[in-house]
Order: sequence, then structure tokens, then C-alpha cells
Amino acid sequence: MKAKILALDTSTEFCSAALMIDGEVLFSGEVAPREHTTKILPMVDKLLVDAGVKLTDLDALAFGRGPGSFTGVRIGIGIAQGLAFGADLPMLGVSTLQAMAQGAYRVQGATHVAAAIDARMSEVYWARYSRLASGKWQTQDAECVIPPQQLVAQDVKSSDVWAQVGTGWEAYADELSALNLQRSETGVLYPESQDIVVLAQHELEAGNQMDAEQASPVYLRDKVAWKKLPGRE
Repeated sequence: MKAKILALDTSTEFCSAALMIDGEVLFSGEVAPREHTTKILPMVDKLLVDAGVKLTDLDALAFGRGPGSFTGVRIGIGIAQGLAFGADLPMLGVSTLQAMAQGAYRVQGATHVAAAIDARMSEVYWARYSRLASGKWQTQDAECVIPPQQLVAQDVKSSDVWAQVGTGWEAYADELSALNLQRSETGVLYPESQDIVVLAQHELEAGNQMDAEQASPVYLRDKVAWKKLPGRE
């Protein structure tokens, strides 16, 4: 299936947009803390101009559904909904943790990935994935928010080498070094829209699109907990 899909993500410090046109991907992204609202729409506009298409020409609009920064996830979904409503496009939500797994495959062909995003408050957003021959990802550890020490205490064992992705590995390097897993570094720190759009195509093929009003975030941690740290995103 060849589709035209726009993807955007503002769930972390990295702000990005990507446009897939018949299997080819155009991408724009940069680390821009607290500038997502001013950066993302110009990125989208430039991608559409460069590809010579209009928003109404597209088949769907994808977004990073989280987890990540509460504010960032909310901004991304709000902007994506506005664009989708205006162009009457269905939406596709993609896990930011799974997007980083796709990023590890893109940069080094990794097929077993351990994703950890720094969730602040001495916790990480965590999941593990293995890639299937179909190109889809099978979840090995379900998405969760968890203290690194508790993750270590679970004593996860595997004979596979796990590519590590996300900011959590650096933020909690000492704690996570005790994990009983063979690991390799990838340099993938953030979810990127160029990976979200690839996963979104799988979702579209599976018929998992939704109306714009149905789009919802996955925070893993509720809003009340975020309020305990003033000034944190």
C-alpha cells in the first residue's frame, strides 16, 4: 500500500515532522526545548512545499502519542488534531517508545530494542521490542513508568543483545548498568517523526486510523503526578 502520510512529534526535547509520499520520506527535526509551538508548523509547511502537495492530498496524519513530556505530548496532539480537522484527515497514533525501536533499526539494523525515556521523578518510561519479519514490532515488556531500581529487581534475562535507545539510559546510567541484559549503544536518544511515519503506515494498513476527535495521549503517568514538580515539562 502506497500512502501519503504526515507525521509530527513534540513529545521530548526533539521536535520533528516527516512526510511519506509513496514510500519515500522527507524529514525535518531539531532539538528545540520549549520551542515546539513555534517550530513544528513551519517544518510541516516546508515539507508540504518541498513535496509539492497540499494537506488535503494526504491519506492520514500521524502523531507521537507518548509517553514523554506531558506538555510536549499535549502540544503535539493538539496541533495534529487541528491539522486533521482542517483537512478532514484520519489520524494515527504511534508509541514514542516503539518509534525509537524503529529508529534503532533504521540506524543499525537492530531487531531487539530496549527503550527508556527519562520520566523525571527518578523514573523511566520503559518498553522492550523485537522486530518481526513483517517489519512490525512485538512487545516484550509492555510500556510502563518505573523506577530503574525496580526494573533491575525484576531480573529480566535474555540471550539476545538489546540495542538501548532513549534518554533514560544516560539519565540513570548507574542504576540501569545493573540490568542483566547484553546491550549495545545506538545513539538514538529521541523518537523521530521519520520513524513514526513508517510505523503509521503499518497502522493504516491494519485499519487502525481514527477520527480526529478520538485521538488521545498515552502519558503512563497521570497529570496529578506531573504537578508535583513545578517548572518540569
